Amino acid sequence: MKATQNPPTPIQVTPADVLRMAALYLRRHGWHQGTYYANTTNNPTPPACAAGAIGIACAGHLVEHFSQLDPDALADYLAALGVFVDYLDTTAPVFFIDEDGYLLDEHTAPYSWNDDPDRTAEQVITALETAADEWDSLRMAGGENA
Repeated sequence: MKATQNPPTPIQVTPADVLRMAALYLRRHGWHQGTYYANTTNNPTPPACAAGAIGIACAGHLVEHFSQLDPDALADYLAALGVFVDYLDTTAPVFFIDEDGYLLDEHTAPYSWNDDPDRTAEQVITALETAADEWDSLRMAGGENA
């Protein structure tokens, strides 16, 4: 007996897709600073920080320990977070001077960037969306299909 249909092709989720889903999550459920998620009871969709929203976008639920994600979701999380860090490094770089006066360039941590007291929800959402757009733009310019 022959199958009458081909099995569905798995959908490839890109880091840009994850970043856009994280931005949408923040628009719908709110933004938070200080921890991955706001401490709310009986709320499966609490306000989240940028990294927490990326985790939810990958797993589909709250993620307290990202190392406990299944391998595919963890790979998606790390890829999206890496794209976001790369974007922050170009738009909001952090520079440190060591004790000898040498300039050290450090990666911009999305956690401290998110938790800056002057940061706003709109800045975080815009950064996630812009990082996604930049990732797509770089893939198209390089001739790769996103």
